[in-house]
Amino acid sequence: QVQLVESGGGLVQAGGSLRLSCAASGRTFSSYAMGWFRQAPGKEREFVAAITSSGSSTYYADSVKGRFSISRDNALNTVYLQMNNLKPEDTAIYYCARGRVLDTYGFQYRRDYAYGYWGQGTQVTVSS
Repeated sequence: QVQLVESGGGLVQAGGSLRLSCAASGRTFSSYAMGWFRQAPGKEREFVAAITSSGSSTYYADSVKGRFSISRDNALNTVYLQMNNLKPEDTAIYYCARGRVLDTYGFQYRRDYAYGYWGQGTQVTVSS
């Protein structure tokens, strides 16, 4: 059973930074794409960022491009989300997710249905 545990959320002022971490169990972490999604109160869950299994390619939502950076350390089974220049509209619960299937051509990095395992989420609150 795969377990994903997020950490690093908190309260920060607008313009500040946070780094989220997601530690994954299992020995096949390096074979799967990883993604970050978020859900604000009263809104649907939305894609934030994703990274291929090797870490060679990354994908971002337009709303965070240039401010957020996703990375991974396959030796540590961990994926990170560095968030800079945070805005109040970034306030949400952030979830990491692991691909449902092995990372191959055609994987839908931006779609939540492509991910089969989810963490419990970590709250990020940005005050104005």
